[in-house]
Amino acid sequence: MTLSFVIGSLLNGLLIGGVYSLMAIGLTLIFGVMRVVNFAHGSLIMLGMYTSYWAVMLLRIDPYLSMLVSLGVLFIIGACFQRFLINPILNAPEHNQLLLTLGVSLFMENLAVFLWSPDYRVLRTSYGDVNFYVGDISISLVRILAFVSAMILAGILYLVLTRTDLGKAIRAASEEPKGALLMGINIRRIYMITFGIGAACAGVSGAAITPFIPVYPYVGWLFVITAFVVVVLGGMGNIMGAFVGGLIIGVADSVGAMLLPGAMKSIISFTIFILILLFKPTGLFGRRHD
Repeated sequence: MTLSFVIGSLLNGLLIGGVYSLMAIGLTLIFGVMRVVNFAHGSLIMLGMYTSYWAVMLLRIDPYLSMLVSLGVLFIIGACFQRFLINPILNAPEHNQLLLTLGVSLFMENLAVFLWSPDYRVLRTSYGDVNFYVGDISISLVRILAFVSAMILAGILYLVLTRTDLGKAIRAASEEPKGALLMGINIRRIYMITFGIGAACAGVSGAAITPFIPVYPYVGWLFVITAFVVVVLGGMGNIMGAFVGGLIIGVADSVGAMLLPGAMKSIISFTIFILILLFKPTGLFGRRHD
């Protein structure tokens, strides 16, 4: 195991960690505003991958332009999901919400099997095998593009949340929903938009990895557990925590892949997860609420 191999693996882990960050930002945004734990997030990632795949196949556009299609489609799906399924049980016990989102996830997976079969689909690109070299260090071009795309959307979302009236309304609905309602903010509408944004983050992150991850109906389960680990690591509901946590888990998975057999590469990530739960249950950036 040479030094250049180690550095290259860590850099590639950091790049995929950027995509993990975007996945987790969508998940933690939904929880932070509505206190809904969305177990269907992995299936939304899967739908984003299929949307990108079919956009490339049918419209003949570049995979990284297809992310715009995934963004729009998944925003609409997420908004409808919240409006017609989450809204009626928003004040129900938490286990009802968990069961609903889990049921929706199973429905979407089986619908994908019915529509597209359980077969693996691989999206080939003309630059899929292109690598950049810095000395002996190799960096995959598609991973760079996935990282840059995820960071652009994360940056845009940060600006929306901090610099726009919509962002102020979302933060108000998150911190003090009753006060926001008294100020004339339509809480239900904000919830619908927030869920749509969270689903759009899932869709774009799925589209970003489609050029180097096979697409199939159950692929979401590969990422939803990672997204939850990232969210807990950074702090439930904390956007910056999700961003940093994604990078940490990406590097941890890379280290695990270097040191352990393939099936055991996630042990380091889950060890970090358990230690956080034991010694800082609120996460790295979370705050304890009375």
